[in-house]
Amino acid sequence: MVGSFFLLLSHSHYSPDLAPSDYYLFKSIAHYLHQRHFQNVEDVINVVQEFFNSKSKKWYRQGIEQLAKRWLQTT
Repeated sequence: MVGSFFLLLSHSHYSPDLAPSDYYLFKSIAHYLHQRHFQNVEDVINVVQEFFNSKSKKWYRQGIEQLAKRWLQTT
């Protein structure tokens, strides 16, 4: 994309250090949902939206920065 602020990175080789279950978002949402019980799909949707709405821009930025650091460790 011309004028984009994003740099396309190559896909790193498989690394157990980059397991999806370890990513910033997945750990955080798993903790948030721990021991919650839902009656229907709408309840799940509402709680997940509540989770995302509760996070600040800084929180998202930190997660993205951590992914970049982890990617650099594997390349």
